[in-house]
Amino acid sequence: MSTSDSQTPPAAEERAPEAGAPEDARIPAHGVAAEELLARMNARRGEDADWRHGRVFSLVYHLGDEHEELLEQASSLYFSSNYLNPLAFRSLKRMEAEVVRMSADLLGGDGEVVGTMTSGGTESILMAVKTYRDRARKRRPWIRHPEIVAPSTVHAAFRKACHYFGIKLVTVEPGDDYRADVAAMARRIGRNTILLCASAPQYPQGVVDPIEELGALAQEKKLPLHIDACIGGFLLPWVERLGRPVPRWDFRVPGVTSISADLHKYAYAAKGASVVLYRDMSYLQHQFFVATDWSGGIYASPTMAGTRPGGAIAAAWAALHALGEDGYLDSARQIMEATDRFVAGIHTIDGLQIFGAPHMSLVCFGARDPELDIFAVADALERRGWHIDRQQSPNSIHVTLMPQHLEVLERYLSDIAEAVDEVRADPSLRTQGQAAMYGMMAKMPFARITRRGVVELMKQMYAARGSGVPDLAAPGGDDKLLGWLTQRGPQVLELVDGVRAAASKLGEKFGRR
Repeated sequence: MSTSDSQTPPAAEERAPEAGAPEDARIPAHGVAAEELLARMNARRGEDADWRHGRVFSLVYHLGDEHEELLEQASSLYFSSNYLNPLAFRSLKRMEAEVVRMSADLLGGDGEVVGTMTSGGTESILMAVKTYRDRARKRRPWIRHPEIVAPSTVHAAFRKACHYFGIKLVTVEPGDDYRADVAAMARRIGRNTILLCASAPQYPQGVVDPIEELGALAQEKKLPLHIDACIGGFLLPWVERLGRPVPRWDFRVPGVTSISADLHKYAYAAKGASVVLYRDMSYLQHQFFVATDWSGGIYASPTMAGTRPGGAIAAAWAALHALGEDGYLDSARQIMEATDRFVAGIHTIDGLQIFGAPHMSLVCFGARDPELDIFAVADALERRGWHIDRQQSPNSIHVTLMPQHLEVLERYLSDIAEAVDEVRADPSLRTQGQAAMYGMMAKMPFARITRRGVVELMKQMYAARGSGVPDLAAPGGDDKLLGWLTQRGPQVLELVDGVRAAASKLGEKFGRR
């Protein structure tokens, strides 16, 4: 074969990038200096949400630069450690055990409570669901189609877990207070039920489900009960110690068999740290995976991951020790002050309301006035530089408050009031920007079409020739139906509203007969 026929690829600088490819689509032919790489990354961070100045009300739980520096140092000590083998990294095993023990103590557990650290709340929930599925296979092998009964407000990770592990999630609508309807859940328990689930608090409205009643139900039906406290596990205990009313929800409640709680939220650990705790080893043993017939040797893992980065474990251990009870109490005090001020401020804005009575720092607000489109208000707030989390059923804006928000609350409330006035003055805003898309999706009578739209957005985001985030207000890419729906959003919304109004009138008419 001649040299010209060689399969050796040309150097990177000799190859022209394909049209539409990401800016860095190939490994560079020569290494780039560290200073230049860091400069590039810092420049790209300018595209991200401004969480350091309180412009984000989710995602990042920041307790100051000094604490962040400690987490970085703790993580860097174990940057290259691989916790796949605890026998090789005994210090990490010791730290994980201590984090689990401290977490169990905080959440009302006794000396028998056991658990593991995971990479986050979703993995903790995945592990809990997998554990109870495998436990049911051992204890009730006749169950071929296992089911979990839970309020519809439980985190979407339960839907993901059931999808992954072949379980049917039976959801029950909450009561008027957005808390789990215990009687309704009891009616949905059947011969295939393997688990009950609830939240402390549930994310959408920030209320704690009636765990004591659910614990009694679980004991009556001889079923396990998992509590998702991923966001509340490391805040609710301190809120309770401040003397505020918090329903009992943890291991102090008979019938509660497991709890998931995220350290990288209100425990202020580095990202990638959560715990899943069980009342005793009879539950946890079903979480483990062991393979003894692999030619590479015996393989065992306690969680989903094989390789487990040691940095997240070390940083979580450091956070719990560095803050201590007094540090967490002080943080909780500031958070609840911010929550009280925010709730009071929303009540002063004409046309808005708080949904539910939040037990901690998760607040959900929306329109009391039916003519006010809350998604258009969300768009107006984003134009003012805020990162907004939108919700549905009911249409609303979600806020997770943290200590740093005390400094920006007045500005945020002022901007909310201005945004409400802006939307009232220009009703056409409901048919523009993301308001049109969210409004249409929220009212779409067919869930498949909504799912189709989200899948199309993800396809655009992860396409081979794209690396950015697609415009949520743009037509639906290559999907002609979605493109048509998006372009004709106003007409679609009007049509759906008309159909719903007609259906409501028919229901009232026949209901009176």
